[in-house]
Amino acid sequence: MFSRILTSALFAGAAAGLIAALLQLVFVQPVLLHAELYESGELVHFGGEAISAHPELPGMFSDLTRDALSVVFTMLTYTGYALMMVALMSVAEGQGHTVDGRTGVLWGLAGFIAFHLAPGFTLAPEVPGVAAADVYARQVWWFATVAAALVALWLIAFGGNLISYVVAAALLLAPHLIGAPEPDVFTGPVPTEIGALFAARAFGIGLVAWVLVGTFAGYFWQSEGKRAQAAA
Repeated sequence: MFSRILTSALFAGAAAGLIAALLQLVFVQPVLLHAELYESGELVHFGGEAISAHPELPGMFSDLTRDALSVVFTMLTYTGYALMMVALMSVAEGQGHTVDGRTGVLWGLAGFIAFHLAPGFTLAPEVPGVAAADVYARQVWWFATVAAALVALWLIAFGGNLISYVVAAALLLAPHLIGAPEPDVFTGPVPTEIGALFAARAFGIGLVAWVLVGTFAGYFWQSEGKRAQAAA
């Protein structure tokens, strides 16, 4: 069982992470590089002459070390996510639920909701240079929100009664009613348009990556199960 979980997660996480990393290099990294120009003061978007919204930016793989590390860390991150997902898939299958590539799409959507949409509803993805609250406080709130969302989604999927749904709704709402840590003042040199574009693309690529993780995890979980049965 452990070998099946590990193999499925490694294949699913590495494949989804590689695709997500390439998408980030194409769509997210240029936005970050643009924001860094304002963070460093190289560009200023107020109090002077109008600045072009399309400056010359380094191309993809212009900094090979940075880009390669980004790819590696993204693959490792999604492999970790896949390990958690496949472990939960094994529990669900043990309870009689079907797990394959098609149902994996739903698992991926649940992962996106728990790790991206739920915390991002109040604590949006941020570009460099924007005002932000204390890092530790934001991390505590983020982890608590993700944990609450994971429990809530499990109750919705497998609870099967009204009490489970009520508890799930309360868990999803509670972090946002409490509120995420916020900065004392709003400052920052980065234009809001860049921040909005970054948040939109972070959510979009996150959705794609999680759907791929779920699909690959379900597919490899089913394939490894069939292989184990054939070898038995």
